[in-house]
Amino acid sequence: MRIAIVSDIHGNLPALEAVVADFQRRGVDAVVNLGDSLSGPLLPRETAQFLMEQDWTHLAGNHERQILDTSVTPGASDLHARSQLTTKELSWLQTQVPRADYADDVLLCHGTPDSDIRYLMETVEPERFRMASAAELVERLGGTAAALIVCGHSHIPRSMRTAREQLVVNPGSVGLPGYRASTPHAHVVQNGSTDARYAIVERHKGCWESCLYAVPYDYRPMAALAAQRGRPEWERALSTGYVADA
Repeated sequence: MRIAIVSDIHGNLPALEAVVADFQRRGVDAVVNLGDSLSGPLLPRETAQFLMEQDWTHLAGNHERQILDTSVTPGASDLHARSQLTTKELSWLQTQVPRADYADDVLLCHGTPDSDIRYLMETVEPERFRMASAAELVERLGGTAAALIVCGHSHIPRSMRTAREQLVVNPGSVGLPGYRASTPHAHVVQNGSTDARYAIVERHKGCWESCLYAVPYDYRPMAALAAQRGRPEWERALSTGYVADA
C-alpha cells in the first residue's frame, strides 16, 4: 500500500494542485490529509470545495477547531477562512477529528496523539526551536502501538524512527513554508524553500518506509494575494520560504 500524506494546506490551492499532480504521476493507493486545510488569507472556500470532491481521509487540525469555535474571537487567518465558508463547507469541517486509526497499524494525528497544538517531532525552548530527542518522541507517543504514526502541525518535513522501530513521519506543509508562533515560547519555523511539501509512505517487506517530496509551483499569485489582503508575513513566507533573516 502506497499512501500520499498531505498536511497544512492553509488555503493554498495552487500548491495543493501541484502536489496532487505529482503524487498521481508517481501512483498511490490512498490519500490522507492531516488538517489545517483552510486557515489563512488565500483561498479557503475554493480549497474546501476541491477537498470535498476527493475520496480522501481528512483530519481536523487546530485551525479547523478554531474556525468552528464561535465562542472565541479568531485570529486573522481563521477569521478570513470563517468569513469565506458557507454552511456546506462548515458542515464538512464538523465531520473531521484530530486523530484516527488507519490501515490496521497506522495512527493519524494532526499534532501529537493527544493534542492538536503540540509538536510531535520538534521541541520549543525559550531560546531555541529544535528536533525532539528520542526520549521526548517516545513520551509524546505515549502508549501508541502503531507501527506508523503520521503527523503535521509543525510544517517541517521529517522522518524519525523510535527505538521500538515505529516510523514517525511529518510530510511538511503543502501551502505555507514558514511562520511565526508565540506558544509555548516565541519561535520561527521556516523551510527556506517555496516548494509545496508532501510524503508517500509505503509498506515494504512488512516494514513502513517514507519518502519526502518538495514540489515547485507558481507561488507568485498566492504571495500577491497575501499582500493584497494585508498579510506581508505570508507574502514573504510564500515568496522566499523564510519569515526571518537567516
